[in-house]
Amino acid sequence: MTSVEFGQHFQQWGELLLLWVGFGTLVGLMAKAIMPGRDPGGSLATLLMGIGGAVIGCGVLTYCYEGVKVSPISPAGFCVATAGAFMILFFYRLLAGYWFIEGDEITRRSVRRRRGRRWYEAGE
Repeated sequence: MTSVEFGQHFQQWGELLLLWVGFGTLVGLMAKAIMPGRDPGGSLATLLMGIGGAVIGCGVLTYCYEGVKVSPISPAGFCVATAGAFMILFFYRLLAGYWFIEGDEITRRSVRRRRGRRWYEAGE
């Protein structure tokens, strides 16, 4: 492999990486916009959720419809990737206990909040 071919190969990988980073971020942001409430994770979690959603969504579509191959970087791929990222976010919230409280009695959590310069306990 000559240096010119190596440079072109490196450039193709760089373009592919940047394409997936941009696509994953858009898909993750779309899934977070659809589901209301506080969202866990930051920008890296959003990116990974978007890329994971693209893999899951396109994989499920390919599995359900034999012979159909969907490119993740297409309008149909964007829709199924958003659905996949939405499912990842839904199951994360479900397993993290956002909607269900385990146990017989409800306990009040003490949350520390900052107001101005003074810390106070929630419920004061």
